[in-house]
Amino acid sequence: MPVPKRKMSRSRTRHRRSSWKTTAAATALCPQCQQPKLQHVACPTCGTYNRRQVLEV
Repeated sequence: MPVPKRKMSRSRTRHRRSSWKTTAAATALCPQCQQPKLQHVACPTCGTYNRRQVLEV
């Protein structure tokens, strides 16, 4: 089984991992109340999902 010949320095490890960045969650406008909401989630403002009322608000 292959084994590294030299220890990888912290700066080299962190430089490699520096490209692991998260992205902001995509939001969409609610078709009912025009407020921003997460996609594929019921609107927290008016309680609709897929043009149906699913939450009591």
